[in-house]
Amino acid sequence: PKASFGINPGSEQIRYTIERDGIIDTFKQLSTKVFTNACGPCIGQWDREGAEKQEKNTIVHSFNRNFSKRADGNPNTHAFVTSPEMVAMLAIAGRLDFNPLTDTLINDKGEEVRFKPPYGEELPTKGFAVDDPGYQAPAKDGSNVEVVVSPTSNRLQLLAPFAPWDGKNITGAKLLIKAQGKCTTDHISMAGPWLRFRGHLDNISNNMLIGAVNAFNGKTNSVKNQLTGAYDEVPKVQRAYKAAGVPSIVVGDQNYGEGSSREHAAMEPRHLGVKAVLVKSFARIHETNLKKQGMLALTFANEADYDKIQEDDTINFLDLTDFAPNKPLHLEFVHKDGSKDVITCNHTYNASQIEWFKAGSALNLIAKN
Repeated sequence: PKASFGINPGSEQIRYTIERDGIIDTFKQLSTKVFTNACGPCIGQWDREGAEKQEKNTIVHSFNRNFSKRADGNPNTHAFVTSPEMVAMLAIAGRLDFNPLTDTLINDKGEEVRFKPPYGEELPTKGFAVDDPGYQAPAKDGSNVEVVVSPTSNRLQLLAPFAPWDGKNITGAKLLIKAQGKCTTDHISMAGPWLRFRGHLDNISNNMLIGAVNAFNGKTNSVKNQLTGAYDEVPKVQRAYKAAGVPSIVVGDQNYGEGSSREHAAMEPRHLGVKAVLVKSFARIHETNLKKQGMLALTFANEADYDKIQEDDTINFLDLTDFAPNKPLHLEFVHKDGSKDVITCNHTYNASQIEWFKAGSALNLIAKN
């Protein structure tokens, strides 16, 4: 190959099977780098040589991620997604403009050659196999099992139940951020180096919404702290609200929360004290994740009301005490000049999901029962 070429087995079962069937040997003859059995390169845990130089470069891969900085932390890495066969041919050719239907390569004899059309087995004819799948069975009786985590650990933290709803209208809430345009789970909770904290909710919450674009200044990770008037990082502002006992809400655009169904994108705002997320529309899985964590996932009855929300708004829920299925909620947005807008908000909570909210989360409700 004229370019760096790597494969990712994804699991020990896949690695074992392709080694048994001689497939890995073929790749080794091509000087291919075989990655560890994991989804690391796809989700951003790729210690890629030279990435720290932040030079403009291109990755062509068959993963499903092409967000800026996602693959190797370099914002100047451009990632393009194609089939595994095309990835291999482009790596061997070393040219992004290589067309295997028409273009040729020079072999070691100086001859012009073309690739044959791809062929192979869709599934291993001998079936999948593995010696050690890595599964460790739980104790038959777990009643005496104690999970011990160091209180000084930066990577592990025992979870504490979220507080239940107090039965009152939420009042005096501040606008944390009005996100503009695309806001995926990667914008809400970035991957890459943050994944080492996925077992420590408080630490990973320091990436909350740092990729979202603030509609008022066009910047990422820069929002107004209404307690001080200063602009700061989103998690820092939200932590200031939490410390002061001030509730907050997040406002978003279309298809908010699309992408990976990561629980952290819902757990982090819940942990830091965000009470509600109000958007034009939700990605379905993220909407459900917010519900499960005991948050209010709301949509504008009139999408144009998104434009009414101002940077210094204070928000009051007018009828949360009457929260019921198929019944819109009404939020009062009090602007800096004293004027007000009452916005109608729809929701898709059924009776059981409303009980999640009241209990503080779905897990809280399960624990009670």
